[in-house]
Amino acid sequence: MSKPYVRLDKNDAAVLLVDHQAGLLSLVRDIEPDKFKNNVLALADLAKYFELPTILTTSFENGPNGPLVPELKEIFPDAPYIARPGQINAWDNEEFLAAVKATGKKQLIIAGVVTEVCVAFPVLSALEEGYEVFVVTDASGTFNAMTRDAAWDRMSAAGAQLMTWFGAACELHRDWRNDVEGLGALFSNHIPDYRNLISSYSTFQGGN
Repeated sequence: MSKPYVRLDKNDAAVLLVDHQAGLLSLVRDIEPDKFKNNVLALADLAKYFELPTILTTSFENGPNGPLVPELKEIFPDAPYIARPGQINAWDNEEFLAAVKATGKKQLIIAGVVTEVCVAFPVLSALEEGYEVFVVTDASGTFNAMTRDAAWDRMSAAGAQLMTWFGAACELHRDWRNDVEGLGALFSNHIPDYRNLISSYSTFQGGN
């Protein structure tokens, strides 16, 4: 059964970055490591660009999961940062849940490692509590395509919307007239082909 089109709204969305940790990143095999890291940082940059409340969380970081990817802490030095002592589902951590509720937003943009656990569990929990949930698929990673697809199916069936970071950015932006240079720069920083497009545009603009 088809569902109504629910758009991302930059005034009502928050970003949850779940367990993008150095150790866990080494498990990601359904997308190339350099592309995956780029996508994660692109999502972080768009969260900052649109001034979306952002929450960082890690699981058992003193163990093999390792520390948070340092670039995320640099991008969001003042964001809530919840180092969960053991809860596998971030939603089970009271501090994390309090931080989510404190945003006052009803739309949650979620990405993490690994997809079928660290992403799927809080996604399903948030949906159960009435949030609109958008999963950024290319900033989430796991062992292989089979486990990824099973997780995508499970989340989608429960009502989550699956998106890419680029799709999310465009839906949040709504209209190029809001800002060409800023969003164009963000895209250029993370998509080499887009850099060529913007360079062509800038040259054309300069010639007027």
